[in-house]
Amino acid sequence: MTIPVTTAVPAAHGERAALPPTPTQTAAPIEPPHGPGIAELSLALGGFAIGTAEFAAMGVLPGMAADLHVSIPQAGHLISAYAAGVVVGAPLITVLLARMPRRALLILLMLLYALGNGASAIFHRYTLVFASRFVAGLPHGAYFGLAALAAAALVPPHRRGAAIGKVMLGLSVANVIGVPAATWLGQALGWQACFAAVAAIALITAGMIAWSVPTLPMPGNASPLTELGALGRSQVLLTLLASAIGFGGIFSVYSYIAPTLTQVTRIASYHVPLALALIGFGMIVGNVACGWFADRWLKRTMLGMYAFTAAVLLVFVIAAPHVWAILPVLFCVGCGSACTPAFQSRLMDVAGDAQSLAAALNHSAFNIANALGAWLGGVVIAMGFGWVATGWVGAVLAALGIGVLIVSFELDRRRPAVRVG
Repeated sequence: MTIPVTTAVPAAHGERAALPPTPTQTAAPIEPPHGPGIAELSLALGGFAIGTAEFAAMGVLPGMAADLHVSIPQAGHLISAYAAGVVVGAPLITVLLARMPRRALLILLMLLYALGNGASAIFHRYTLVFASRFVAGLPHGAYFGLAALAAAALVPPHRRGAAIGKVMLGLSVANVIGVPAATWLGQALGWQACFAAVAAIALITAGMIAWSVPTLPMPGNASPLTELGALGRSQVLLTLLASAIGFGGIFSVYSYIAPTLTQVTRIASYHVPLALALIGFGMIVGNVACGWFADRWLKRTMLGMYAFTAAVLLVFVIAAPHVWAILPVLFCVGCGSACTPAFQSRLMDVAGDAQSLAAALNHSAFNIANALGAWLGGVVIAMGFGWVATGWVGAVLAALGIGVLIVSFELDRRRPAVRVG
């Protein structure tokens, strides 16, 4: 007699029922020495440092362009250089250091982040700043990937989305506090000052991780070859493709938000940090909501976030000339950008034993989106379509991301049950 057996996780997570259990879904939580809250705070502080440096560059973009004697679109290439560093660094570091204990690697990554941003703070030539932004981007993806896995290891499986969301709150809070403060600091003391401050925060983070995060056991089969196995999984690649395309919609607008606000909305440059803070508040709300929904309806959350983003970016085109309209739209842009917990959870489901590389590649994908969005936004601006044309570009990218997700989820649905006997 042939008995159909499905390799499924319990039906309590209905949308994941067709997927086999992964290590992060079955392992018992690890107790940190000072409690999970302090460990999550330490990991989130690293996200705060990274978010401040990454997004403050967009807020001080006009000042960087003027000081380095390049155009604003050329200065936008510094954002792309950072993103390229993330794309290269995430898989390279994760694979080459696959056997390194995760806590030690997290500390090393924060030290490297301090080095890259410290270099950005002391250079005054475009080529050297370009190189230093690339170096600063190298640890970004690997750090967030490992921090997400560490956060998931500290809580029961059914709370991992919320735990990842808490770590990513550091990135969101950076947009409320870090980015406006760094932008004001850059306007008052020069843009290099904001990168110097980030380097100091990264050093503090390295110490806090050493103090509060427990030793995280490595999988017994951890190796570069095992991690590279993620690249042979179609669902991993589809999820990363959806991130790289769909999330680019946010960056097509965000990369040029400062000149859009000053030249289209006509607000004073010293009010730009307040507008950026609205995006950060939206990210906080979005992260909490996305983590909560992802733990319950993962696939619908992913689709819903991209549909919401596409709609908001279309409204951005109409709202940009009006202060009263653009402010709530910026808050919604922040909400739509907070999709990391859902995508990270999805990758944990489909990556099998290649968890570290898949988690790191998620942030490579986001920064491909960063580079893609900044580049396409710069192209339409340079072609004379105006600053608000970035909204049209963003909406199209978000819609394409939805299309990739639909393909991925349809493949899940069609996957046959495994039969034994």
